[in-house]
Amino acid sequence: MTTAALLEDPPVTRPLIHFSSARNWLNDPNGLIFHDGRYHLYFQYNPHGADHGFMSWGHASSADLVTWQEHPVALRYTDEHEIFSGSVVFDERDTSGLGIGGTAPLVAVFTLAARSGAHQSQGIASSTDGGLSWSMHSGNPVLDRGSADFRDPKVFRYSGPAGDYWVMVAVEAVQRKVVLYRSDDLRHWELLSEYGPRGTAFGVWECPDLFPLALDGDPDDARWVLIVSMNPGGVAGGSGTMYVVGSFDGVRFVPAAPAPEVEPGAKTPDDALAALDWIDHGRDCYAGVTFSGLGDEDRILIAWMSNWEYAGEMPTDAIEPQRGSMTLARRLSLVTERGRIRLRQEPIGPAVVPVAAIADVEVRPGEPLTFEAPPASRIRLRLRLDDGASAELRLGEAPALAAVLRVRDGELTLDRRVGAEGLPEAFGSLERLELRADGLDAVLWLDEGSIEVFADDGTAVLTDRIPARRSDRVELHAVGGRVRIDEVTVEAEEEDRA
Repeated sequence: MTTAALLEDPPVTRPLIHFSSARNWLNDPNGLIFHDGRYHLYFQYNPHGADHGFMSWGHASSADLVTWQEHPVALRYTDEHEIFSGSVVFDERDTSGLGIGGTAPLVAVFTLAARSGAHQSQGIASSTDGGLSWSMHSGNPVLDRGSADFRDPKVFRYSGPAGDYWVMVAVEAVQRKVVLYRSDDLRHWELLSEYGPRGTAFGVWECPDLFPLALDGDPDDARWVLIVSMNPGGVAGGSGTMYVVGSFDGVRFVPAAPAPEVEPGAKTPDDALAALDWIDHGRDCYAGVTFSGLGDEDRILIAWMSNWEYAGEMPTDAIEPQRGSMTLARRLSLVTERGRIRLRQEPIGPAVVPVAAIADVEVRPGEPLTFEAPPASRIRLRLRLDDGASAELRLGEAPALAAVLRVRDGELTLDRRVGAEGLPEAFGSLERLELRADGLDAVLWLDEGSIEVFADDGTAVLTDRIPARRSDRVELHAVGGRVRIDEVTVEAEEEDRA
């Protein structure tokens, strides 16, 4: 490849292993549910173009969380309301009375956002054909607080000492509060409790989720995890998602430990913000929620792979305009890590075949190791560093690098400023991820225009969109000392290997 070719304008890329709609705008995942053997992914969608607007629910489904079939728009905006984020549950007992002919319904619970005036309330719709077609409930809205910023209901079935009923977890976004409601029929709701604000003075709160997970695999020691997305105020800048571990008694969520507070009026994340627990330390993992219809031991999350600081300015194909994609699905668990309870995330990617394997090699300064990583690659890295040394993983081929990962002194950084020319100003950034040791033990998933890093057995995660790689070349450099390679394994989808 010539230098002239490397310096051409960056191409517009479409992901190969991450879900994106065929066209138009996509953002937050909605209504995630496993039902009748398929995973259903609904999502915020603009039926009319590649800009945010006319919010409706797009729809795709999959048998394996990897290969997706896109369906027609599920819930379409009206003259009165746009359809903002929400969730879907299987009302197996037909508590809502919305079943037909003995068929229990799927029930979608979502935010009705008034198109004229500032007002948000919650509505429902039902489906008896497996989620392909939906009927709006004639009694909408089913819950109205008279608020301009009451949104993003996540509903689940609670069964415990307090009783057996539906629970809705939603937000008063601007007040930075989670509000919890209960219902026996999904149509009438009463307030249980409120939580927050806590742990951040930034942005608005959005897209909550609440679920139990066994700690260290012990089913007798379940903890509850509350997820809240915020915009802005993410640890890497712009939008991001924190989590809090605690308990839920069917009425209120109580955190297990106090959270550090961020000074009011602060303009950038500081040490207190960094001390919170984050789903992801990259810039492009937002509004993640989990699937209903699965057991608690199989808790799976998908998030929107973008950031509100630049999502609407990203380049798009002139012939088939499209913006937005999802992260890989991630299986969640709770583990004790260095005396602290942390979420562990295991990515669910496509089947791959070996491309290259390197082990027991030393890389010295000025003598880089070079290998190829095709699009849709999984790279396994286990590196040890001399004292004072750093390792640099350079993606692409100079002078048109897409990004550089650096490991030094127990920290991984991802620098995408090196390839950000021609992209939105806010896109150029440097992300940081604390590691448990001075070396690196990680799995990297590369796709067209993105990277997901799962380090330290998935307890340290970083997701970033990156400029398009014009070359499959990857270089591992040692700086200031030797880098010892215990393992570098490259795998790719079969079709990418040819």
